[in-house]
Amino acid sequence: MMIAEKLKKCFNAPLPGFNAQLQMAPTYRMNDLLNTEHHRNAVKSSVLILFFEKNEEFYIPFIKRPIYNGVHSGQIAFPGGRWETTDKSMYHTALREAREEIGIKTEKVSLIGKLTDLYIPPSNYIVSPFTGIYHSADTFIADPTEVAAIIEIPFSFFLKSDSRKEATLKLSNGQQITTPSFNFNNEIIWGATAMILNELVVLWKTTV
Repeated sequence: MMIAEKLKKCFNAPLPGFNAQLQMAPTYRMNDLLNTEHHRNAVKSSVLILFFEKNEEFYIPFIKRPIYNGVHSGQIAFPGGRWETTDKSMYHTALREAREEIGIKTEKVSLIGKLTDLYIPPSNYIVSPFTGIYHSADTFIADPTEVAAIIEIPFSFFLKSDSRKEATLKLSNGQQITTPSFNFNNEIIWGATAMILNELVVLWKTTV
């Protein structure tokens, strides 16, 4: 089965939702994640999980954030950002942000489906994750003000059991934590990005 067909089939099935996301959640954030009171005043935002073909395999582009004085400094994330009043929908927010951050041509993206919204306590964002396929061989171009690097990872990597590892990290406030993560060539994907990604992985593995 082609990956596009399998993805479409996945999004016709019930989403595994918050339970799948929690499998990759940092334990120190559990109370904030489970407290839905926080969600009411959260900032609306979207991210784009973009499948593209390279070397006869499907990859997903991630961005590495620059080092700055903020809670997400240096972290690996999906392209995305906050909703603006000019955006027609949350999906259009994801497209716009991906265009700004990694230079995609939005007309070459086909929407496959949407995963479960996720609240991110440190930034008070609630994120809508959209999955799409990019019908282009163009090279991604990083916006130097928002993106330190673009990291392309084959989707097949995340389906391997040994892609998940416990990581010990030092946060921007100096706190040291141990958290579930995906480790690709010593690039650590954790937090909200890992939680969103894990829902997609669980959905893929449970869809026949």
